[in-house]
Amino acid sequence: MAHLQSTITGGSATALVSSRRWWTLGTVALAQLMVVLDTTVVNIALPSAQHDLGFSDGERQWVITAYTLAFGSLLLLGGRLSDLVGRKRMFLIGLVGFASASALGGASTSFGMLIFARSLQGALGAMLAPTALAVLTTTFTIPKERSRAFGVFGAIAGAGGAVGLLVGGFVTEDLNWRWNLYINVVIAFFAVIMASIFIDKSRGGGPRPKLDLPGTILVSAGLFSIVYGFSNAETHGWGSPLTWGMLVGAAVLLCIFVLWQRRAVHPLLPLKIVLDRNRGAAFISVLIAGAGMFGIFLFVTYYVQTSLHYSPIQAGIGFLPMIGTLIVAAQLATNLLLPKMGPKIVVPAGMIVACIGLVALTRLGLESSYAGGLLPALMIVGFGLGLIMPTSIQTATYGVEGDFAGVASAMVNTSQQVGGSIGTALLNTLAATAATAYAASHLPVTPEVLAQAAVHSYSVAYWWAAGFFAFGALMSALLFRRHHADAHPTNPQATEPQHTGAHLAPVTTPGDSFEPFSTSAAFPEKHGRHELHGKHEKAGSGIGEGGFGQGSQAELAPDA
Repeated sequence: MAHLQSTITGGSATALVSSRRWWTLGTVALAQLMVVLDTTVVNIALPSAQHDLGFSDGERQWVITAYTLAFGSLLLLGGRLSDLVGRKRMFLIGLVGFASASALGGASTSFGMLIFARSLQGALGAMLAPTALAVLTTTFTIPKERSRAFGVFGAIAGAGGAVGLLVGGFVTEDLNWRWNLYINVVIAFFAVIMASIFIDKSRGGGPRPKLDLPGTILVSAGLFSIVYGFSNAETHGWGSPLTWGMLVGAAVLLCIFVLWQRRAVHPLLPLKIVLDRNRGAAFISVLIAGAGMFGIFLFVTYYVQTSLHYSPIQAGIGFLPMIGTLIVAAQLATNLLLPKMGPKIVVPAGMIVACIGLVALTRLGLESSYAGGLLPALMIVGFGLGLIMPTSIQTATYGVEGDFAGVASAMVNTSQQVGGSIGTALLNTLAATAATAYAASHLPVTPEVLAQAAVHSYSVAYWWAAGFFAFGALMSALLFRRHHADAHPTNPQATEPQHTGAHLAPVTTPGDSFEPFSTSAAFPEKHGRHELHGKHEKAGSGIGEGGFGQGSQAELAPDA
């Protein structure tokens, strides 16, 4: 009887823990949705905000740029802070801060006040976004649960921009532009309550590593320069000295940052995180997909509103089938395809599918219909993104020790943000050039010519975005490590133990003991190289130790 009672009690406890995990996923999903919504929902509100606050067309771009500059430049700092001070604490700080900044922006009475609020939003979003992914990474370690969780998270990451267009359309038409910012307060209210109850504290009682202040300054300045450089190229052209000055400065700062990370005792971003072959390939895939994805949302929105004359609400509803297809593909990728095939097959396949969808978009014209032209193309693109994003995110955060989950998660967000900045700037410039050239070659310039020039410019942008995904298919096929079904983990102490759907398998010579990621393993010269297993000294044959060569740290493989 006592044994039966113990069994029942144990089963109830297991069910309770499992239930907490799913509530944690709901909390993280709310936070992630709030952040990704903000990247597009404000775009819908800009014309109304401009009319209300009286700022110029030239100033309008700063409503977007202020957010992206703060967000993009502080992501790595936000991720590392979540590792140092605790994920639950940083999650709550990010939620409350982001909601407060949103409320300030919604209450803005001047252009300067709105820009200040948007900058705060970006800074607090940089604290929240990587922390949310780190919470997910360290919470779900059972294979089927982890796959489902990352399918949900990846779907939000891929479809959030389209959801933002839908929400922004409804809010702007039925309420006013300020509610595009106030809506974050409503979401954050529920997320804070849920986080307080369901997210566990992550910091233990051991000594807290120091923050790498020089590294933080270098990488933040470098990322700021990248985002600003591409934003300036979008508004002032690629010939602007400021554009190239910022981009060259970014390259110099980031090179110095990498050199510093090799020497730092407590590096902000241990290079082993980036140089692991599968993880590095995942970061590159997210960057390339981000470049193409932002272009899709931007130019399809232009097309449906200016060429098909859809209202903001109709434009948002038009993206719903794409969102649905993306969600289905995300679950298929993480639950079925990734465990069986690995990222080397799934990610390139997604890139090819997205490329096909974009080629289909190039066929759209002024007389095209939604059902016969735009809808199938969007669904194809959505399916491709559903294969790419959750697979890449799960691979990028896999196998990192808990103490570095935040900064690894921040690299995912940084890759997507930088990719989006590159894609938006390049595609906008290419589209503008194409529109001008078309109009110049079809004189006299009539309203019909201008309308056709706009559609032509969108097609040029789609072709280039298709090229991004084609390049991504090639790069991901080359960089991801081949899938080995017979590999077995040898270390149960990693963040995701052997019960994950894709486990860590050593790729050193047979018989080598596998050591989980740590700063001492990544930088043995700082911690006594000869204290490590002797065989590990022979393993590195790639870029650095555990780099993009044969001797990288670990690979994804299915449970045997």
